[in-house]
Amino acid sequence: MTVSDSNPEPQDLRRPDERPNAAGAEEAGVAELVAGCRAGSRESRRLLYERFYRPGYRLTARLAGESDACDLVQEVFLQVYAKIGQFAGQSRFTTWLYRLATNVALQHLRKTRRQRHEFLDADAEDVSPAGGQRGEQRELVEAALQRIDPQLRAIFLLRELESQSYRDIAQTLAIPEGTVGSRLNRARRELKEPLAALGWEG
Repeated sequence: MTVSDSNPEPQDLRRPDERPNAAGAEEAGVAELVAGCRAGSRESRRLLYERFYRPGYRLTARLAGESDACDLVQEVFLQVYAKIGQFAGQSRFTTWLYRLATNVALQHLRKTRRQRHEFLDADAEDVSPAGGQRGEQRELVEAALQRIDPQLRAIFLLRELESQSYRDIAQTLAIPEGTVGSRLNRARRELKEPLAALGWEG
């Protein structure tokens, strides 16, 4: 009998849903940063900003245009720091962040009433020599998105770009979960005509 036979590793008897996982560990890390921000930690603010700047910027750029995204995302994080005490942890932090970002972007659009035609690439990985056709298709979709109602645009982007669940989108936009599906379908229907006008062949 070997040493390992006489001292077997203890088995993890917890159910799979009780065991630590990557998502749980990530949420725990975010919770620590949120707690630090509430306590006034500049380091926690910096780390939270670095961690969530890109998704916040990406969403505001897609909603309101890249030319205004830098200013808008700064406003988003000013609101994050000012309202961090309101985040109760009942939803994911990204859901709360997207809610603030969406509100900031939509308020900006209501104020300016201007249509934007400049956009941020969804991900750095999309920019590649082999992705030329895909890049052109993405540009058509983004141009078409500017021709539909901003509220519908927000739902479409949260679902298709950020892969948010219907529940998360409902929490982000403060609407019933059933409304998400109907508005998403409407957004897809309304995108067909502008995509066709722009030469989409998909």
